[in-house]
Amino acid sequence: MASLPVQPPIGARVDREGRLTAADAPLLALQQEAGAALGQVLAVPQLAAVARLAARLGVSITRPVLAASNQEDIDLVVRADPDPDGVSLTVERWTARVPARPRWSGVVAGPGESEERAAAEDVQTDSALRVLAISPGLARRLDLDPAEYTGQPLMRLLRPVEDDYGNLPLVEAFSERAAFRRLPASHRGGEQRLLLDGQPRFEDERFLGYSISVAAEGGAADLAPLPPLDDLLREPLSSIIGQAQEIADRSQGPLRTDYAGYGADIASAAGHLLELLTALGRQAGAEGGGVAPGEEVDLTELVLDAASLVQAQASTRGVVLDVGGVGYLSAIGHPRAITQILVNLIGNAARYSPEGGTVVITLADEGVASVTVSDSGPGVAPADRIRIFERFEQAEPGQGGAGLGLAISRRLARDMGGEVELLDTAAGASFRLTLPRA
Repeated sequence: MASLPVQPPIGARVDREGRLTAADAPLLALQQEAGAALGQVLAVPQLAAVARLAARLGVSITRPVLAASNQEDIDLVVRADPDPDGVSLTVERWTARVPARPRWSGVVAGPGESEERAAAEDVQTDSALRVLAISPGLARRLDLDPAEYTGQPLMRLLRPVEDDYGNLPLVEAFSERAAFRRLPASHRGGEQRLLLDGQPRFEDERFLGYSISVAAEGGAADLAPLPPLDDLLREPLSSIIGQAQEIADRSQGPLRTDYAGYGADIASAAGHLLELLTALGRQAGAEGGGVAPGEEVDLTELVLDAASLVQAQASTRGVVLDVGGVGYLSAIGHPRAITQILVNLIGNAARYSPEGGTVVITLADEGVASVTVSDSGPGVAPADRIRIFERFEQAEPGQGGAGLGLAISRRLARDMGGEVELLDTAAGASFRLTLPRA
């Protein structure tokens, strides 16, 4: 859509099934750029959300929203008026501006492709089999510059390989616009043999192009190794933390207190996830060395912080978190790592406790600083007492999680000169974290 002056008010009509039945030209253009037409479901998600909210509440509402065309971001103020037959939308303000830069580096995407969509597969093409996007992972694996191939024919990047009968199965699949799996090809910039999985994309029977996954023949290990998981995700997670902290600090202007609280929760959760990914990276790397023991911390405060992070999970099942023991306890360690361990231990206890049960969290000075987390759940079978500390193992599969929490917790504790251990108890399960005393 060309960047032309737009004068509100701009109207549209959505029926009870969410279909756009009438629209002034600017809104109709947004609908078409989103891949839909008049008479189809409103495809601009921000406008559709406002319409659904008004219909659900049964009252007129006015909301600021941010939409986007191919060339610009658009700040809108939208009024939605529901009635028995649907919702009338009125854009009261329309302000176009230069698109915001991505908050972190990502896929190089061509015209008309969102970064989110381009990141879904290794290669995205348009209907003419021109390269729209190459994922960062594939670019690293093949040691290529995505910008060199973006907009170029796919066959400049990948060369089809003949089968035993002299045919080119990849070309045949493309000509029939068919899905394919494990078809051979090679990278034109090298001699690597590749296997391709491809899925054609259609919209209302209109061919849009292919999404293609690329693997090395004989397994992914034949390709150049990917960076550590925590390196790949550190930048986007750091961006999430920064943006969430801005919400919590209200640095962009006034904000409702509960929304600011949500921002603080997001920042805290993302920080703990980043710490977990870092620990995973250490586990995947070479053994030995460890990390420095850390700094003096208030272990009691960290226990209360961890309990507050698990409180919502516990409350949904009526589980009470009972913190007791010594009133103040100092230890040596890394605050984030300790909090991650405590969240894992308390979260597990809340998950396995019966509804309405109690998780007892006890701080003690025993020459070392200790925190014991006890539940009244089914406990841990003798055969599982060692296995549950191994990666990807769970005492009761199907209870949620990936079986990493206890393995990561023990590794983090040992890196700080401490330990996580399972205690012998007559009922339930009790795990104890010990750390050097400050």
